Amino acid sequence: MSKFRLHAQATVFVMVTFMLGCNEFMVVGILSDIARHLHVPITQIGYLVTVFAIVYAVSTPILTILTSRFDRYKTLLVFITIFLVGNTLSGLAPNYIWLLVSRIIAASVAGAIISLVMTFVTAIAPKEKRASLVASVFAGFSIASVFGVPIGTAISMRLSWRAAFLVVSVLTFGTLLSLIALLPRHTPQVRGTIIDQLKLFRDRRIILGNLLALFTAATMYGYYTYIRPLLTSGLGFSQGSLNLLLFLLGIMTIGSNRWSGHLAKHGGLNRLPKYYVADMIILTLLPEVLTNKFFGLGIILLLTLMVTLLSSPLQVHLLSIAEHDYPQALVLASSLSSIFFNYGISLGSVTASMMLDVVGLREINFGAAFYAVVALGLITALNKALRQQPTDWET
Repeated sequence: MSKFRLHAQATVFVMVTFMLGCNEFMVVGILSDIARHLHVPITQIGYLVTVFAIVYAVSTPILTILTSRFDRYKTLLVFITIFLVGNTLSGLAPNYIWLLVSRIIAASVAGAIISLVMTFVTAIAPKEKRASLVASVFAGFSIASVFGVPIGTAISMRLSWRAAFLVVSVLTFGTLLSLIALLPRHTPQVRGTIIDQLKLFRDRRIILGNLLALFTAATMYGYYTYIRPLLTSGLGFSQGSLNLLLFLLGIMTIGSNRWSGHLAKHGGLNRLPKYYVADMIILTLLPEVLTNKFFGLGIILLLTLMVTLLSSPLQVHLLSIAEHDYPQALVLASSLSSIFFNYGISLGSVTASMMLDVVGLREINFGAAFYAVVALGLITALNKALRQQPTDWET
């Protein structure tokens, strides 16, 4: 395969994750506009975010298991077409129920799309380039997290919230055409029964990897759920500077993504324990640094840079194990990190809310610090398991 074609395929994979990220993230910025135009309380519109996350987490493993026998190329195109229909219906929604159903349609296939994209990464990328391509695919989400909300908000303010969804539909249609042109029609594929695929969950290396994703997300969202009040009430920044501060956090997320890809190529999971130690120490000391505005901001930026470094090494780890030992469950394996990360987001958010009620904003960090300790134990146990039973990638 030529370098040009591989780069073109990498670009279209980033387009896929960018369009999915925009669809998911931009809703946060246009909730008020939707509530006003559909004449429903904003709290009710807020359920769109919760429902999307739940449907995403529940539907992804079900779809990946049930469709594993079908041709991956055709399945991916069908799923993106369903996503296009769901997103377009969101832009045309005349009432809340229509909008809710359309979000369910889009969420139901979003995770499966990512899983299939990851299997194509495995199929088309040489092993020495796989980590870089995985990081590039995740970069689409990072870029969407930085620019998706402000772009969606700007479109909603200048035109309408419906236009924001329809712009994503145009992007999705262009991405669909690009995939048709660039994806290989046939890739090596091992088919297996549902029972054969579920054997994946008996592997200790898989179990530990899933739990690590969950508690890493819980570590991050144990404080990030209330990042706005942390920046304003906690550090004393003005509401007017909030957009700039959130933009800086987004830039750190993109930097974390690139660093994550570098770690996946150079040491992978073996290099991560020291970052979990740093997370644990910083989170424990966070109340002390909140007393200084700019030092506290620097610490939060540093946390943002470190806490998502797991993404590429873990994804490569899961793909490698499945490719080597459970080829019949490759698509399912590729979905696991995002599924358990979403469960971790829920755990971290609930914990943050409980800590806020019990000890207040200033000491909200201790729940996150506890999860960092758990994650440190899990990454240590996972590395030990890999030394006992290495895959081709970790050797």
